[in-house]
Amino acid sequence: MPRRDCTVTSTWPAGSAAATTAATPRDDLLREADTGDGTFVQAHGPFHRYRRTVTTAADGTVAETITYRLDIPVFGALFALPVRRAVRHRRAPGSPSPWWAPPDQLNERQVRALALLALAAASAAFANTLYTQTANAAATAFGISDRGLGQGGAIVRVGVLISLPFAFLADRTGRRRMIVLLAWLAPIGCAIGALSPSFWFLTASQTVARPLGIALGLLAGVAAAEEMPRNSRAYALSVLALAAGLGAGVAVSALPLRDTGPNGWRLAYALALLLLPIGLHLGRSLDETRRFQTVHRIQPPMDRRRLALIVGVAVTANLFVAPASFFQNAYLEDIRGYSGSATTLFTLATGTPASLGLVLGGRLADMMGRRRLIMVCTPLSTLFLVLAFMVSGPWMWGCALAGSITASLAYPAYAVYRAELFPTGNRGGANGLITAAALLSGSLGILAVGVWRDHGASFGTLMAVMAIGQLVAAGIAVAGYPETAHLALEEINPGDPVIAEE
Repeated sequence: MPRRDCTVTSTWPAGSAAATTAATPRDDLLREADTGDGTFVQAHGPFHRYRRTVTTAADGTVAETITYRLDIPVFGALFALPVRRAVRHRRAPGSPSPWWAPPDQLNERQVRALALLALAAASAAFANTLYTQTANAAATAFGISDRGLGQGGAIVRVGVLISLPFAFLADRTGRRRMIVLLAWLAPIGCAIGALSPSFWFLTASQTVARPLGIALGLLAGVAAAEEMPRNSRAYALSVLALAAGLGAGVAVSALPLRDTGPNGWRLAYALALLLLPIGLHLGRSLDETRRFQTVHRIQPPMDRRRLALIVGVAVTANLFVAPASFFQNAYLEDIRGYSGSATTLFTLATGTPASLGLVLGGRLADMMGRRRLIMVCTPLSTLFLVLAFMVSGPWMWGCALAGSITASLAYPAYAVYRAELFPTGNRGGANGLITAAALLSGSLGILAVGVWRDHGASFGTLMAVMAIGQLVAAGIAVAGYPETAHLALEEINPGDPVIAEE
């Protein structure tokens, strides 16, 4: 959205309901304050500048003029029309917000922080996705078998341990400092892969680069949860997931480059350098979270039961999620005969519509609760994703699409617990441990599938076996997680000092 004032005008006949309502302060997208003489300003809301004036003509006609400016870094154009419509058509106090908006009223700081953290999430997802999307092409170029491909995928995931120091440092030095540093380091690490003389050099370089992206993504999620009001944390993480999908989509879109020649896959790694301006932008504009700035206990005792629950979910789920994601391209190219361009089309066509599931899932998790969403969506997504490895043609596309959408619906409900169940003093470290456990589990899943593939097992059979882990994860979450919707972080973690929600 251009950083300029926007103006919306409306007129209503005398005595109409809209004319009567116009003379009262609104309380929907923002909360107004009446300054007198038919002028209303923003008391709380997302706008950088806002003013509404109401005048009445001699014949009783009521005219309303709204002037506003909404400064959303980078993503502002996506919200220009929805915000304009919401400004023009006020909602009754207490009615639900538009489907694209958070359940709570956000202020300008929160809107800016969410947009900047979404940029960080996009950069992180590119780093996290790049090796997964290009490993099969690189393995083919270097003459590596499926077992070697699986070993490479497992090795890269073991590198997640590199992310732990950054996660723990964020609990001591702040989220902002680590996020900005990682936004520089991750793209540089990815770009080194373009110079790889062998598959194992590529694997080694991304064993370092990928964890930097992982740390960036998890700290962006922590910061978003700390900045958002109580009813919008899952929504915020769904927005980060959308941005992550954009970053991953850039990596996926680079797949056709492999069709340019045996070394075409190297160009995808060179693209990482285009993400360096994100680090510059974050360094200039991102603030430290209010909760970290508040005096809090450094390194409080870790709640081992909560940590064990979330680690259990992460470990069992990734036994399925990691190999399903990692071997998708190998399945499409080696079993279905897809080219790099066809694989890109399949991934984008079945994954992009899932963005709607993320938005809806975030709102549902905040409004109706997390566990119910997990209980309904996880079995469905698991079934559809397994079937996508068993069928071909339109059925394969349909199952992959349905699996992506239902998995996206559940994702915010799972993800938000990682930040909610731990206090400010060890929220980053706890997320690092959970992520490390998830990635190590994923490594085992990838190794197992790679070995069994070399022994002749089909992808469909293997994914059906690994899917048991995903169902176990849902069972642990539904039975063991507390319901955290509508609670402030300080209510979930009583040891933290209470801060006023803006």
